[in-house]
Amino acid sequence: MIEYLRGELAELTPATAVIDCNGVGYLTSISLNTYSAIQGKKTCRLYIYEAIREDAYMLYGFADKQERELFLLLISVSGIGGNTARTILSALSPTELINIISTENANLLKTVKGIGLKTAQRIIVDLKDKIKTGAVAAAMGTDISAIGVTVPNNEVMDEAVAALTMLGFAQAASQKVVLAILKETPDALVEQVIKLALKRL
Repeated sequence: MIEYLRGELAELTPATAVIDCNGVGYLTSISLNTYSAIQGKKTCRLYIYEAIREDAYMLYGFADKQERELFLLLISVSGIGGNTARTILSALSPTELINIISTENANLLKTVKGIGLKTAQRIIVDLKDKIKTGAVAAAMGTDISAIGVTVPNNEVMDEAVAALTMLGFAQAASQKVVLAILKETPDALVEQVIKLALKRL
């Protein structure tokens, strides 16, 4: 069981990070919150969740234990897989998600792409008591703010489209939405563009 990986940040996109640990590169799937937290760093530590299936072996990486705890809670809900949990954690910060669940705001939760009203209600019913206890309770006081450097629009567009494609959205639709967002807010950072796109796709 891998608890965390610490090493050189060899590659970083809004959806993945490659951590070089003594010459071995580990590809981890990450959320936008983790991307914001580690962007611009040369080295980092990611807390790991290993998803082992018959046809795949995937690593999910998180900038802190609270986000990993939320991820584990989300995938414990029937019908929520790793990619859906990552999409939720990309659209909402850990603090926002905890507030939504604790206030039972299903309408706000279903604004996340792929989450319908029934799924949102199931997440709230299953998790509202669990988030009041354990490691995730500490996340109430944390908010991973967007950290980033403004990059040229074409680079922002390419990274945003690539991340949305990795999350399972069609490339053509992703490009159209990202382009529209960049026309409205030309100075938006990659993670902001993706968060907006997740609500429109």
